[in-house]
Amino acid sequence: MSTAKRRRILGIIATDSTFERTEHRGREAWLGKCLHCNAHLVVGLDGEPISRATIEHILPQTAGGTDAPSNLGLACARCNQGKSRHDVKYHRDARARELVERLLARRRERWREPDGEDAE
Repeated sequence: MSTAKRRRILGIIATDSTFERTEHRGREAWLGKCLHCNAHLVVGLDGEPISRATIEHILPQTAGGTDAPSNLGLACARCNQGKSRHDVKYHRDARARELVERLLARRRERWREPDGEDAE
C-alpha cells in the first residue's frame, strides 16, 4: 500500500471518534468501526490495515464526491464493495441517495477534530 494511502487512512482515523489506540496481537494498533455495519476494523499505527479496512468515498467520486476528510470513512471491504454497486446508480436511484445521506450523517456524528498527536 502506498504511503499516500496510509496517510489518508490515518487522517480518517484522526477524525473518527470510534477509533482508539489499543493493543492487537502484541502490538499497538487503531481499533474502530466500519462506517456501515459497525464491524471492528483494525489498522496499524502506520496506517496499514490489519483487518479488511477500506477507504469509503461516501458521496461517490462519480457523483462529485471529493477526498475531503468529511467525505471519507473507513469501511469493511464487504460493505464498501456492496455500496460501490449502488454508486453507479446514484443519480437515478433514490435509495442510493438515501444511503449516502445516512452515511454522511453517521460520519458527522462520529466526527472529532484531529489533535495532531494520535495520527502520528
